[in-house]
Amino acid sequence: MKAIDLLQDKWTTERAQDVYGVDSWGAGYFRIADSGEVCVCPDAANPDACASLTEIISGLRERGQDLPVLLRFEDILASRVRLLNDSFTGAMQEYGYRGRFRGVFPIKVNQQQQVIEEITSFGGQYHHGLEAGSKAELIAAMAYLDDPEALLICNGYKDETFIRLALYARMIRLNCIIVLETMEEIPLILRLSKQMGLKPVLGVRIKLSATGGGHWRESAGDLSVFGLNTSQVVEVVDTLRDAGMLDCLQLLHYHLGSQIPNIRQIRTGLMEACRVYAGLCQEGAPMGMLDLGGGLAVDYDGSHTNFASSCNYSLDEYCRDVVEVVQQIMDESGIEHPTLVTESGRATVAYYSVLVFNVLAASRLVRDRGLPELPEDAGVITRNIHETAARVDVKNLQEFYHDAIYYRDEARDLFKGGQMGIRERALVERIFWFAMQRMQRLVEDLRHVPRDFEGLEETLSDVYYGNLSVFQSLPDVWAIQQVFPVMPIHRLHQPPTRQAIISDITCDCDGKIDRFNRMREVGRTLPLHELVPGEDYLVGVFLVGAYQETLGDLHNLLGDTHVASVRIGPGGEIEYVRELDGDSVQDVLSYVEYDPRQLVQRFREKAERAVRDGVINGQQRRAVTSAYETGLRGYTYHESTGNGV
Repeated sequence: MKAIDLLQDKWTTERAQDVYGVDSWGAGYFRIADSGEVCVCPDAANPDACASLTEIISGLRERGQDLPVLLRFEDILASRVRLLNDSFTGAMQEYGYRGRFRGVFPIKVNQQQQVIEEITSFGGQYHHGLEAGSKAELIAAMAYLDDPEALLICNGYKDETFIRLALYARMIRLNCIIVLETMEEIPLILRLSKQMGLKPVLGVRIKLSATGGGHWRESAGDLSVFGLNTSQVVEVVDTLRDAGMLDCLQLLHYHLGSQIPNIRQIRTGLMEACRVYAGLCQEGAPMGMLDLGGGLAVDYDGSHTNFASSCNYSLDEYCRDVVEVVQQIMDESGIEHPTLVTESGRATVAYYSVLVFNVLAASRLVRDRGLPELPEDAGVITRNIHETAARVDVKNLQEFYHDAIYYRDEARDLFKGGQMGIRERALVERIFWFAMQRMQRLVEDLRHVPRDFEGLEETLSDVYYGNLSVFQSLPDVWAIQQVFPVMPIHRLHQPPTRQAIISDITCDCDGKIDRFNRMREVGRTLPLHELVPGEDYLVGVFLVGAYQETLGDLHNLLGDTHVASVRIGPGGEIEYVRELDGDSVQDVLSYVEYDPRQLVQRFREKAERAVRDGVINGQQRRAVTSAYETGLRGYTYHESTGNGV
């Protein structure tokens, strides 16, 4: 998005919708109101059930909660569970499919207790189950899953305790299925099931030759770290048959990745899996369930393409294609239609959470102060770069660019050699960046941009300092360059006049957001508004419900943010269902093995020594130790002393 374009046409909220792509990536859950505020609309069937995000933030602040805050919308989570199940049911009815659908939520996608509680609650009517990939996840699932018809899928590397827990889950009437991931698990399962006198229900994970796309393409294929190849699957069948337990094998599982952008890759992988499923049935295994794993993608950039952060299919198309492929191959093979299982985690919870933070300040490389005047004693290099900046035009743009670079570098050499003073060096830098700014404006109107100017827009952009930690709240931005929708949540009836990147407060050069959604490409700057002294400027990062809370770390000891769960009433009423305080300083210090009580004691002793040495008096000791203890109890993020920037 060119900065100059933002002002060429009359600005409207409809223009804001286009600039930030809300209609494209929001899936109907978010829109821009005429007031210029972003609203959340959890129920597409009821357009009145909408609420302003800024109004929600105001309500939280009235209740004493500061920013940053993670907003969770329970209604959206319920909607996603309902849509997934209804879409599969509709596709099965359309094609005359004789099997059922069972959704399963992988706990690893968002392990927060509230999420698991809500999934099992909202999904109860659909028998929506859970997937556990570790002992801790299995223990959580066993506590919250009460439906004997819902599936409890056990994936991942399993030790004796894990398998024993899974068998106990089956003993208490949970529909628990142990998926074989390695050959070493088979003798362990056989021994424990015999010892406990309990027959397990087993699945097997197959390594497909087909692979997915995007960041997660290595989740499948011959080099995937989990699953069995075809030869090993046949060995499993023989081992179970010899043990008289082939009737336990009832599920085939595979996983192409959590974000598959291209529907053709989904169809290709599914066709191969169906042939394996048919082969297992022909080997005498009863089967009955086909688990597609994850892969149902989220359109983070709204481009509706096979770009890594998008997808070229809708939920309904995904369901229809899955049903069609499975039905066709099973009918050809004379096999009953299996229960279809998907572990669609990302598509279930991504829309559920929005991170909102305030901008603390902004820095600008180039101030709009015009071309500086030259002092009478200006040197030759300074006069040359000044003349270059004054004469910049589109005809000889690259020549002027190279001249400006040359004179800037010459000035730096003169300064390092002691032949130019600091004030003249600063003047040369001001003139240089003024010239670059003029060149960038001219470049924006060129049909073909010379390679020399690539990245100039990003270099000239502002830096907006956001009250957040990328490493804690948006780890995929740093780790895999994931692009999330980012935009201001108010003032959208006004044109954004600045182009910026967002820096967090971790004092780390990687703690920034500098990749943004643009239709079918990734932009390096984001249109934002000029900051107004004394007023808050609020920015939202959307679709962050999947993985971000789970993967966050303690970089700079910035902990979990505050969390607020919100329901939107039929008339747009805001109900604050649950408020969770973020980590305090003493919380995060305890995570890295400090004892807060010991810290206080050590500091008190240090302050007392200062009293004995006459550095401070007793009253000052009380004040300084009180401030230390208050700091321990405080929020790890920037705390407001009042509203404003």
